[in-house]
Amino acid sequence: MLNIVVCVSGGGTNLQAIMDAIDTGKIADTRILRVISNNHNAYALARAKEHGIDAICVSPRDYETRELFHQALLQAVDEVKPDLIVLAGFLVVIPQEMIRRYVNQIINIHPSLIPAFCGTGYYGLKVHEAALARGVKVTGATVHFVDEGTDTGPILLQKAVEVKEGDTPKILQQRVMEQAEWIILPQAIDMIAQNAKSEKGAAK
Repeated sequence: MLNIVVCVSGGGTNLQAIMDAIDTGKIADTRILRVISNNHNAYALARAKEHGIDAICVSPRDYETRELFHQALLQAVDEVKPDLIVLAGFLVVIPQEMIRRYVNQIINIHPSLIPAFCGTGYYGLKVHEAALARGVKVTGATVHFVDEGTDTGPILLQKAVEVKEGDTPKILQQRVMEQAEWIILPQAIDMIAQNAKSEKGAAK
């Protein structure tokens, strides 16, 4: 069984896609131990609680320093001892200590085809604004492992999405979520779960 923690900042549509995929068996041998948000008002927390999943908020606003926040965030993860940490729209830079402690155990979903429109400053609608400003005809989403850079870790999966005439950043954002993010993030988790299962089987 692959035990995961999902970190999310907002509405939690990617979280919902993961929960739905687990429920329908598209993601096998996996359970969500905890959902963590940096935002007290994140609808993702309600989604998790409605699903019977432990959901907590660890907000930088509740701590005097960024270092204390990082300690609390790391503690919230360490408490449940996950096999995998999934950043599903988590708009906070995670501490380097977490990256070092969970090498090759953290994945992120990014709303572009990396290496396009990624790195520092590219998040949320800003990614889609940049894609439209550049005039690209194809965009998409990427699932990648997290390393100590920004969007620089090894790529797991990518899926392309067409940019259409008259697209606004919000319209494009929705299409990328529906046609790419909600598909490849569950696929990536299932790939990791199946790989972990086969490795355990081989070790027996």
